[in-house]
Amino acid sequence: MPPRRSAHDRAPSQVDVARLAGVSTQTVSRVMSGQQNVRPETARRVQSAVEELGYRVHAAAASLASGRSRILGLMMVSTDRYSSAALAVGIEQAAADNGYTVNTVAVRDHSSTDAFFDAFDRLERQGAEGIVLGLPVELDSPALKVRTDRTPTIRSMVSSMQPDAPLAVDQREIARLAVEHLFELGHETVWYVSGDDYWIESQQRREAWEQALRERGLVAPPVIPGDWTPESGYRAGRTVAAIPDVTAVFVSSDEMAFGLIRALHEAGRSVPDDISVVSVDDIALAAYASPALTTVRQPFEAMGRAAALRLIEYIEGLYPEGRGIQGTVPDVHPALVVRSSTAPPRER
Repeated sequence: MPPRRSAHDRAPSQVDVARLAGVSTQTVSRVMSGQQNVRPETARRVQSAVEELGYRVHAAAASLASGRSRILGLMMVSTDRYSSAALAVGIEQAAADNGYTVNTVAVRDHSSTDAFFDAFDRLERQGAEGIVLGLPVELDSPALKVRTDRTPTIRSMVSSMQPDAPLAVDQREIARLAVEHLFELGHETVWYVSGDDYWIESQQRREAWEQALRERGLVAPPVIPGDWTPESGYRAGRTVAAIPDVTAVFVSSDEMAFGLIRALHEAGRSVPDDISVVSVDDIALAAYASPALTTVRQPFEAMGRAAALRLIEYIEGLYPEGRGIQGTVPDVHPALVVRSSTAPPRER
């Protein structure tokens, strides 16, 4: 362990690290900024010197010296949903692997275009070299284009935009997987509990659900509204319990499904014996619900990681080759996870 410095000792500098490691200060700078064009043996010597001296990079000074902030911005809707937290984890991990930090701005009013623009401008003022829009809403406007033209920007969670669509989960595919599973079990029709209609993912799932029913010559039953919360799922469950001929329900989030199943249980309707339930997300609690939830998994961390890696490629001028990026862009396809909440309909 290096000796403690007194209050009058100066902090170690890059020059000190370079002298101890026997390299140039430029090499120290490359190692500390996470660049890959340094031999592993040299990088280890530099890291050893850093630890021995207790050297720490001053972010503001490093930014001034290099002309780079190495900051990614993340815009999120202010929410306590699991998806937002998991998405942010993936972004932060990919950023850290490549020597970047993440500044996050949460937008409280998701119906206010001005709020989104204010958040974007705030991240630019903080020095963000690129921004991830973790916003499942459309913001295609001249004012946004002005901003995205001057700052590299990528969207996550929205599958309709190009060229970023491969980084987002196909919400229509999610609905198809859920509805097809219920039809394959033998259910005659499928009811739908939606999420907040302001969110694009909710709209896309509804469209795909309706199309799947039309393809079978069925008229879609009325949509039962929800807002992603367990409370709205509980209200939806009370509605479903009052409809005698319902045998299958597609719920637009696991958290709503928990509330729905509770309401069905209180009404004396068994899942899956009376009503099969399939939901979306596959959060950690889904496997431990009673019954365990059949759900369509969304790889939120992979989505965040994919968005961050692609954005770093843009910033570094490496897209589409991806040379020097730590980590490959992961697969973000949805997957049906079959558990105990779905079964063939009971014979009437």
